[in-house]
Amino acid sequence: MFTGIVEELGEITGVEDQGDASRFRVRGPVVTEGAKHGDSIAVNGVCLTVVEFGDDEFTADVMAETLNRSSLGALGPGSRVNLERPMALGGRLGGHLVQGHVDGTGVVVERKPAEHWEIVKISLPADLTRYVVEKGSITVDGISLTVVDAGTDYFTVSLIPTTLALTTLGIKQPGDPVNLEVDVIAKYVERMLGERAAAPDPGATE
Repeated sequence: MFTGIVEELGEITGVEDQGDASRFRVRGPVVTEGAKHGDSIAVNGVCLTVVEFGDDEFTADVMAETLNRSSLGALGPGSRVNLERPMALGGRLGGHLVQGHVDGTGVVVERKPAEHWEIVKISLPADLTRYVVEKGSITVDGISLTVVDAGTDYFTVSLIPTTLALTTLGIKQPGDPVNLEVDVIAKYVERMLGERAAAPDPGATE
């Protein structure tokens, strides 16, 4: 489980094509400190498993399913990525509960700079619209953000200077893809309410 608080802006240093998968090599001195084989690290919001590590880098295998359903397939050597290690049990939940399981991808539509922040508009897949609400939480490229405006096919977020300086959203431009993960609590509530509505009334008689 992650929190959406990016620890480090890393870099893809290599991508090895393995047919139905790719092996990514990622530079990240902070997240590789104390890393072990089998550890999890979120890369642009996608939970990946460490295969090898050393010299401030780690490698992770990315299946075709993940490449197709996330924006990782568009990355190559030199691409900057947001990195986060899982939250330690008892640690502070600085953002919100993030699984590292991407629900879909959006595209940066527009950027509107202000004096002290920037508003970014991002397209929203139709099947995710019902999970995104004004002032709710959403994860964009692994960053925990608060929704400012929720439309039928888009949402906006307001980015402070720290987020712009320390994450990929500071360099993403209109047309660039981003990974989206909606609040998992919303999905659980939807499932439970749906099952409740479908359940027969125990007090009903034939």
